Amino acid sequence: MTIHTRGFDLLREVDVRLSVELGRTDMKLKDVLALGEDSVVMLDRLTDELLDVMVNGKLIARGEIIAQGNRFGLRIVEMAGTTAPAEGAA
Repeated sequence: MTIHTRGFDLLREVDVRLSVELGRTDMKLKDVLALGEDSVVMLDRLTDELLDVMVNGKLIARGEIIAQGNRFGLRIVEMAGTTAPAEGAA
């Protein structure tokens, strides 16, 4: 075992925050303060767009929401930095 491998093994146990971003919007504070139970906030993402998967605020992947039983889950569709080949590409 090399020192490099041992160092990486130590990092595997570090806790990180994984979050999924549904979308964003900019609002004036007065509009945020006016939000109530039935308020609707329109986001910048379309319903068929992939969601951003972030680790400690850094984009690592994109995915889609799935439902399993009565819980939400996430299916990773693509990793950040990789792009799907164009149709018809060799």
